[in-house]
Amino acid sequence: MLDFRQVHKAYATPQGPLTVLDGVDLTLGAGESLALMGESGSGKSTLLHLAAGLDLPDAGEVRLAGRAISSLGEPDRARLRRETVGLVFQQFHLVPSLSVLDNLRLQARLAGVENPAWSAELIRRLGLAGMERRYPEQLSGGQQQRLAIGRALAPRPALLLADEPTGNLDEATAGEVLELLLELVRQTGGTLLMVTHSPRVAAPLDRCLMLSRGRLTPRNAAEASA
Repeated sequence: MLDFRQVHKAYATPQGPLTVLDGVDLTLGAGESLALMGESGSGKSTLLHLAAGLDLPDAGEVRLAGRAISSLGEPDRARLRRETVGLVFQQFHLVPSLSVLDNLRLQARLAGVENPAWSAELIRRLGLAGMERRYPEQLSGGQQQRLAIGRALAPRPALLLADEPTGNLDEATAGEVLELLLELVRQTGGTLLMVTHSPRVAAPLDRCLMLSRGRLTPRNAAEASA
């Protein structure tokens, strides 16, 4: 589903180029879940942006659903992203002028795959039944994050990319949201790549990798060498 081959990425700074990814190799199979951990500024979000085709590597290759992202122009990358990828961020990025139901439907409508029955099931599973006509500002933080997850999953994406999806929530709410996210990803048969700073959040996923100094290592190996 997702394949990084010797991916390099650096950013210009007043002090010179800052290398964020230094020859990263990563393979994520269909239906697999992976937690990506690392210190703040280690490049975790950059890796997610490359996986979604929101950014391009300086060198190496990123393949999404069998297609080399770097070989695609922006319109084709946007189309591939719409049809293949769901995105969930720490900031909810809900559209304030749209109702709960319209926010939920938005991504599926853009992808041309809206399924009213699936939308209704998501509303129920997300605990938002009866709130369909409300607006995001009328929801709690936990409800807004559940809605953001539902919007990302409404098109049944093959790959869900989640960047600290529970980072703004209290511990109890975060646990509930994480459990729901994992359950819905399993139901859709999707692949999950989640950035998190929390070992507790990472624990239920199939694998966990650490990103440090531009390289990926299994988390246990990284801890052993610390």
